[in-house]
Amino acid sequence: MSAKERLSASVDAELVAVAQEAVARGQAESVSAWVNEALRLKADHDRRLAALDDFLAAYEAEHGVITEQEMHDAARRARAGAVVVRGRPARSRAGAPGGRGAA
Repeated sequence: MSAKERLSASVDAELVAVAQEAVARGQAESVSAWVNEALRLKADHDRRLAALDDFLAAYEAEHGVITEQEMHDAARRARAGAVVVRGRPARSRAGAPGGRGAA
């Protein structure tokens, strides 16, 4: 187990309530454990974002700046290849069968 350090912090009341509810449901050992996990997740998230920034900087240094059009085209290709695993796929055209505007 890692060393612990006491911390005093002001936290939004609604977040304290969420933490206390998690403890009451048995989803966290204590409010401190819940806060530790939240801080760990935030630190991991920030590290991943920094790694992504580094990757993008290296990519753009080698291949040039990624344009808005390239991002738009990539998003369109990703949507076209997406698999619906729940529900029905949304129709983008008004009047398309089963889509918006259908009678």
